[in-house]
Amino acid sequence: MSLIPAALANLPLTPSAVDRDADLRERSELFAELAADHSTRLLVLWRGRMLLDGDNLRLFPADSPTGESTLAYLGKTISDAASLPAGTRVVLVVATDEVATALEPDDEKWITFRSAAPLLSEPFSSLGIEAVALSNWHLSSGFCPRCGSATESESAGWARRCTQCNNQIFPRTDPAIIVLVLDDDDRLLLGSNILWPEGRYSLLAGFVEAGESLEQAVVREIHEESGLHVDTPQYLGSQAWPFPRSIMLGFSARVAPEQNPAGIQPDGLEIVDLRWLSRDDLRAEAGTLLLPGSTSIARALIEHWLAADGGPSLDEAARAATTGPTPEPARPQTDQITDADSGTETQTTDPAETSGAGTAR
Repeated sequence: MSLIPAALANLPLTPSAVDRDADLRERSELFAELAADHSTRLLVLWRGRMLLDGDNLRLFPADSPTGESTLAYLGKTISDAASLPAGTRVVLVVATDEVATALEPDDEKWITFRSAAPLLSEPFSSLGIEAVALSNWHLSSGFCPRCGSATESESAGWARRCTQCNNQIFPRTDPAIIVLVLDDDDRLLLGSNILWPEGRYSLLAGFVEAGESLEQAVVREIHEESGLHVDTPQYLGSQAWPFPRSIMLGFSARVAPEQNPAGIQPDGLEIVDLRWLSRDDLRAEAGTLLLPGSTSIARALIEHWLAADGGPSLDEAARAATTGPTPEPARPQTDQITDADSGTETQTTDPAETSGAGTAR
């Protein structure tokens, strides 16, 4: 079969509806100008959570209280959307407890972006993922990695500077690979992470190590987690996954000619079970397996492989196998793993929040 990057060109959570307007970031009066513009909107995050207004993010007027909150300029919307005209400039507010309480005192209304993501259309999806990435970075970068002194936000929230040694730091992203491993019979390899509930499976994944190419990471991670040697890694596409700061790089790879696919061996540390599944096998279990959620690159890779024979998707297979009320689509998980959701690497506090079976470090 042929796997091509174009098939993954429209992955969920791939920001495309916001012009980040980077030329304005060094304007010293930018936030004052934005606050004076009644068309400006504020996207407020509190402890990594946000508010919804129906199926959209709840945005606040420019004159809403921000107190001592950290601000970041997200950019301007590209096209018209419900209640948000093209060209609307949006500011992220990384809210203090006091500001969050003033804007919405009901804690239960503040939800994670992962929970909200399947509901969101553009440009709210693009705004949300950009906001979460920046918010996570600001919350974890309050002190200088060089001398330990406090840092302050600058460049419209896209940099921080140490108040003592003047060291400037920028948002960083941790690359993680996630791999569609296939054998000569075109079967798919799925793994289950030790921290996952029984029956949850995804693709293998893991973080790229220092001094390592993406292709080397594919070969190393698959061997570490399954004992298999793979070759011909092929890049398919990427997806931002800022939980807390990953980018998922999707690959396909084939089991090496000298390798017996039956020789799979879970590492026992992160991966506790491995399974080879044909397309028919996966469709038959679509209503029972816990598979990656619809917003993950893991799910997109699996669906792309599944569609090669022209058969039903996972959701269609799950519905066909179930009688009575319409089931939840293929029992997906909203989150990825390494947030390498299909991999078994886990770097987040909640391993179920990644897209891969591997544990992202």
